[in-house]
Amino acid sequence: MSAKINWTLAALFALTMAANFVVRPDPDVPNIDYLPDMAHSAAYASFSPNPILPEGKTMQPPVPGTLPRGFTPLHYQATPEDALRAGAELKNPLDPEKAKARGTVVYQNFCTPCHGGSMRGDGAVAMHGFPAPPNLKGENSVKLTEGQMFHIVTFGQKKMPGYATQLTPEDRWSVIAYVKAAQKETTAAAPAPVPPSGAPAEAAPAPVAGQTPAAQEVKK
Repeated sequence: MSAKINWTLAALFALTMAANFVVRPDPDVPNIDYLPDMAHSAAYASFSPNPILPEGKTMQPPVPGTLPRGFTPLHYQATPEDALRAGAELKNPLDPEKAKARGTVVYQNFCTPCHGGSMRGDGAVAMHGFPAPPNLKGENSVKLTEGQMFHIVTFGQKKMPGYATQLTPEDRWSVIAYVKAAQKETTAAAPAPVPPSGAPAEAAPAPVAGQTPAAQEVKK
């Protein structure tokens, strides 16, 4: 019984293959569309004219106040006043130790060309004649708060462009954590200031009438 079924199926398969070659459709003629709506949408294309919508356009601007999914608005402008306000209000929301690894990658990709690997403004761009950027390990840069640095990375400053379109807020905070960690290491490794030669020694306190030198030392 099973042998007859197998031979019957084999014969049907052979007939199907033969019919496929005999009744082969013209390759220049499109096949029949059984579900045309799957291939040809009844809706207007995005850039096609539309007699129903305003200005005859299918693609309409978003409703005022619309925010992209996952976007966090930043209520600051590219002004010195807002840079100071950002410095007073914004704090790095990331864990500095965990953010440094990502910050290292961001710095190498986006900051090294100008600021250099040492962060002293000796990158390849500056070495080829472009005005050198500030030394990130210098006194002025060390004094910048995290909020001020975030404002600078977002909006730019002087010849430095803003990186809001290239870097997410998380990447901007990560590179700030990396720079701040490098600044702290440099500050900790800096030697204590040595007084200039010939500086007068600290004057001893003047004696007080009625007190012995030992009593004066105890009072100090």
